[in-house]
Amino acid sequence: MRSLFSFLYKILLLPHLIMYKFSKNQSSIDQDIKRWAEAKGIQKGKYSLLLTFLTNSPDFRTLFYFRNRSIFSHVLNIYCRKQSNFTIDITTKLGGGVLTGHPYCTILNADSIGENFYVNHLVTVGEIEGKRPTIGDNVSVNTGAIIIGDITIGNNSVIGAGAVVVKDVPENCVVVGNPARIIKKDGKRV
Repeated sequence: MRSLFSFLYKILLLPHLIMYKFSKNQSSIDQDIKRWAEAKGIQKGKYSLLLTFLTNSPDFRTLFYFRNRSIFSHVLNIYCRKQSNFTIDITTKLGGGVLTGHPYCTILNADSIGENFYVNHLVTVGEIEGKRPTIGDNVSVNTGAIIIGDITIGNNSVIGAGAVVVKDVPENCVVVGNPARIIKKDGKRV
């Protein structure tokens, strides 16, 4: 019965394929699809993967609608709802290959976020007095972390669960704590 419901829902999602086909952000969506497929160990064609993730993952739908902001995406959101408590500010520049780990109550409000970004739940990336963070490529932000203000998170960095980051983080670092402190740099304990 569940597979029948899933099949019928995928039929309702077919207009999303049209939106994808004409999207200006198709390459970023392709990176998202590839990253999700690798993380979940699914091997299918691109369109089948897109329909699968749209069917089963409201957080993926949030990314998809963010990348395809139009009146059409608002109409599709009426019957294929995005994750209501996962917010991406419309002015955030978001690279491809975003992977989420159930990002409930997560807010992404940055100047830019690079490629291959991973974010978990209860994360806040936000502004202080109108100044927002810049996050590099291959960055992971774990549960409950807070990144705020005019700071830069370097490439290949990991923000630990519950960390409060208010200062720049260099590349290739692991930071933890409140306030956040570097515990690893370039793979070596600090």
